[in-house]
Amino acid sequence: MLRPLLKTAARRYMDVTLRVGARNVRILERPGAWMEAQALATLSADLRRVAGRTLKGALTYGVFSGDADVMKDVIITVVYGPDGTPIAFNALAIMQVQTRPRAREVLHLGLVMIDPDARQEGLGWVLYGLTCFLIFLRNQMRPLWVSNVTQVPAVVGMVSTVFSDVWPRPDGGRCPLQHLLLARAIMAAHRPVFGVGEEAAFDESRFVIERAYTGGSDDLQKTWDTAPKHRDDRFNTFCADQLDYTRGDDVLQLGRMDTSAMRRFLAREVPRAARFRLLGAGALVALQRLVLPLIYWSDSRQDYGILRGRS
Repeated sequence: MLRPLLKTAARRYMDVTLRVGARNVRILERPGAWMEAQALATLSADLRRVAGRTLKGALTYGVFSGDADVMKDVIITVVYGPDGTPIAFNALAIMQVQTRPRAREVLHLGLVMIDPDARQEGLGWVLYGLTCFLIFLRNQMRPLWVSNVTQVPAVVGMVSTVFSDVWPRPDGGRCPLQHLLLARAIMAAHRPVFGVGEEAAFDESRFVIERAYTGGSDDLQKTWDTAPKHRDDRFNTFCADQLDYTRGDDVLQLGRMDTSAMRRFLAREVPRAARFRLLGAGALVALQRLVLPLIYWSDSRQDYGILRGRS
């Protein structure tokens, strides 16, 4: 843990490489804001390589474009095999959603892809949970809104059981007003984040996006038979009842990442053997949050808001 600490302690954004079994996991926060052009192109190529192993078609939106402006608002997690070959990734999008009385930052759970040869290795907790856990610590353990757009019952179930105040879900009851207002703002301004075209209709009563695969994500559409199912059949029934897989529907879920969610994640999703390593990674990020303000404060060349004027 000392090596990544010394390497990243003075950086404004998170760039952490961890060892998980025989795999290396690299987590990069807003790479478009600090990465050199060649390194950014290599990162995008790694993502396209995994996508090429996963899909028959080619994706053209978001992180696959290699656009630095797009990569300024994402958090990328890449898993590399022992030979350095990328085998899985997760791309989380950071959305500034305009709501009253103030804008809210929403973490979109984004796109996860795993090489077919590595799907039995239990990488799900690394790609979803590890990254969210570290972001939660980076956010000083303050609650953070999360969004998810999917037609996969296994993902609907994971989001419903891990995060807090999730809607919609099988036992979610009536839609809270906050969720409705946030969903309207996301659908009005952030469709490109999850590859949904302007012509796709949004059913506010169910949070269902009809004909969702028209904005660059066409090759992600699944049939009911190919969509991975959840071990709890409630979520499979929920998706079968709410979504038209022939038409290409998605469900938009909104919830919160908070201390309760992270406790559930540690208890349910993380293998027992990996918990110590995860806590070590969390300590690394938490310590970085303590080190960075001291570094910034000692540098008189940097503005520190109302506490120090620029000379």
